[in-house]
Amino acid sequence: MRLVFAGTPATALPTLEALLKSRHTVAAVVTRPDARSGRGQHIAASPVAARAEEAGVEVLRPDRPRDPEFLTRLRQIGPDCCPVTAYGALIPQAALDIPVHGWVNLHFSVLPAWRGAAPVQHAILHGDDVTGATTFRLVAELDAGPVFGVLTEAIRPADTAGDLLDRLAVAGADLMVATLDGIESGELDAREQPSHGVSLAPKINPADAKIDWRQPAMGIGRLIRACTPEPGAWTELDDTRVKLWPVAPGRADVVSLTPGELRTLRNRVLVGTGTVPVELGDVQQHGKRRMRAADWARGLHLGSNPAVLG
Repeated sequence: MRLVFAGTPATALPTLEALLKSRHTVAAVVTRPDARSGRGQHIAASPVAARAEEAGVEVLRPDRPRDPEFLTRLRQIGPDCCPVTAYGALIPQAALDIPVHGWVNLHFSVLPAWRGAAPVQHAILHGDDVTGATTFRLVAELDAGPVFGVLTEAIRPADTAGDLLDRLAVAGADLMVATLDGIESGELDAREQPSHGVSLAPKINPADAKIDWRQPAMGIGRLIRACTPEPGAWTELDDTRVKLWPVAPGRADVVSLTPGELRTLRNRVLVGTGTVPVELGDVQQHGKRRMRAADWARGLHLGSNPAVLG
């Protein structure tokens, strides 16, 4: 089939690579406009745009997918199908109607669970044991279209959102190619999603990633893993923001700490929660480099003075 692929971040690259190697033809790529990134905030192409240009594939960067110029060019290209992975903008009905086989989205959950922008983060945050990926036909309603294919993936105890998303992106790329093969051959039909079991996964913003040390240790651990690497879980010490990487559960019989209370024990840094303490992993104080919690705590020169994260 003749394809126009829509995607933007690095998460979408495995799908693009798989499509380029498949029997299908990637006629063009649709991605978000070039944007500022990195510490220097330089204007840069999206990872998908950079890879497509390297492969000699036409790149479309509409400000909005409803722009008349974009719709006209899409009609000119005449795709049979438009696969999508993490594009980052809503596709209007005028665009959905152009390809014969519609737009097929790769979503990183087992639908109808975790419809929305952050399915992997919410699966970890809510303590799911298993998640997966789904290919489905895009419709106007959010992530509600009929399903072509599904795969499942166990969530490991130490998984961050980044770890899990990396695995799903690779496995999902193969699922997308298999889905397109089945659509082309006529052997694959989409089935409607069940009406029960729907859950929503809205984007997790920096404000949502602030740690409430009064919560149970297990919930705090999940929040930090769900927010790693983005948007990054954080707390404050003396009004200075401190970013945290995954923590390890402590033992209640080692030391008794109030929520947020910071204590150093040899090369360990413990913080009190609503249940048992947790042991900090890596930390990054605002304006400084990432480092081991023990090294960070030594630089605070706490001595016998109590310190409380908040």
